Amino acid sequence: MGVRILEQSVERVVATMPVEGNRQSFGLLHGGASLAVGEAVGSWAAVIHASTQGRTAVGVDVSATHHRSAREGVITITATPLHLGRTLTTHEVLITDAAGRRLCTLRITNLLLDKR
Repeated sequence: MGVRILEQSVERVVATMPVEGNRQSFGLLHGGASLAVGEAVGSWAAVIHASTQGRTAVGVDVSATHHRSAREGVITITATPLHLGRTLTTHEVLITDAAGRRLCTLRITNLLLDKR
């Protein structure tokens, strides 16, 4: 998918991904690619929070709204916490194009578990 992590902390995770190689048959950014990268970045943000407790995180819910698409360029994926608890985290993940236009909004909830 070509994802690159630019920034990672408990406060936010920022990544980029090229549209090229992640298009559907009509030449648009594939909605499934948006969902996959959004879930990956949101889960990574949850894992970073969980690691501060010596724990790990697993996804339990994800939802997305596609606002517009892209045909070229690089998209930016930014995960920020809505809730950082001891057992659950919820992150908002925004996907934007190079002009800063919102392409997709995701919400992901992760369950924090003890490491095995």
